[in-house]
Amino acid sequence: MNYDSRSPLYMQVQQYIQRRIEQGELQTHDRIPTEKELMAQFEVSRITVVNALASLVKEGYIYRVPGRGSFVAEATPHLELSHSMNEPIGKSHSIYKHSTVTQSRLVGLVMPSLNDLFAMRLLTAIRETLQARGLTLMVAFSDGNKVEEERLIRQFVQLGAEGLLIFPVDKDTYNEEILSLKVNDFPFVLIDRYLPGVETDYVCSDNRLGAQMAVEHLFKLGHQRIVICTDAYRECVSVKDRIAGYMNAYEVNGHMIDPALIFTDFPMPSEQEAIESNLLAECMRNRAATAYVALSGRIGIQLLQLAKRLQLRVPEDISIVTFDNPASSTEHETFFDHIYQNEDEIGRRAASILIRRLERSDASAEESYTEPANKYEKVILAPQLIIKRSSGPLQTYVKFPS
Repeated sequence: MNYDSRSPLYMQVQQYIQRRIEQGELQTHDRIPTEKELMAQFEVSRITVVNALASLVKEGYIYRVPGRGSFVAEATPHLELSHSMNEPIGKSHSIYKHSTVTQSRLVGLVMPSLNDLFAMRLLTAIRETLQARGLTLMVAFSDGNKVEEERLIRQFVQLGAEGLLIFPVDKDTYNEEILSLKVNDFPFVLIDRYLPGVETDYVCSDNRLGAQMAVEHLFKLGHQRIVICTDAYRECVSVKDRIAGYMNAYEVNGHMIDPALIFTDFPMPSEQEAIESNLLAECMRNRAATAYVALSGRIGIQLLQLAKRLQLRVPEDISIVTFDNPASSTEHETFFDHIYQNEDEIGRRAASILIRRLERSDASAEESYTEPANKYEKVILAPQLIIKRSSGPLQTYVKFPS
């Protein structure tokens, strides 16, 4: 491709890079010349080079990794958008459609799944907030797998996403790709949790307060032996905070804490599996506790099913309070007392923070922004206790094993 010296300066830079890629001088994942090198070669300003590179990203020629540089994309322009972010990138896969990429800036969302009302409402709020600002949302699901989460983050960056929203998986160690985003100053916002000791933008619910509210509600109904349970890792920050709230409620109310009533990272028996060897089922069968706080709506439903298998009534025999509404939609009345984390507001606030972060990046590129880039926004929203029909007063006839 020959570039016209009468073309706008940014287009001359753009055409120069395109020609080198199309003629094979620059191969897939090769680093292209730096901004400083292009500024010197064409005797242009930094904003001219930034505009040229932005156009190349939108047209699918390159991808940018803040702090590292710009690289030749694996996909070629004028191809259709991939059907699924969970498919591997390859030259045989369609990744870009020219008209789509050039019309809107892309933002990626990585989340574990979309199997409950919390996730669906969160996604809707994020999409609507970004859409109102002219941003296009790409969504991918990690299925709770840290390796897959890392792969999806890398893939989003390669596809030219300008920022990321990440709902991290429940693991006991940091995702190295998230730390890499932090080190390289790539715009991203964490949802539902934060990384202890690592400064980032994040939006979450007050997990300690939520657990404390659930336990204190059960205390008022006369329950003292209360199980808190989750199949997630105990070292996950949201789980740790909820357990801390549970323990704080016991301490404030002058009750003894029984560590045997704290269940984490446990297998919940399916309908086909025997329950004799399951510790949580044994606890419920032996009436070792009269109430249960489930750290997700899904666990709450499984507790209800387990109680039915043991011929126990809810709330007459045992009480259950869950985090989040286990209902699959807002059209039906929920049975469960639950901690409402206001997922709509979490989604709106997270998307808004990312928008501001992108605007700061744009202003910085134009050398007109003076606020420090490392001024992080940390939002912790107060939850609400919603009372329905899954908890009731302690029945005096319940006896505990000696």
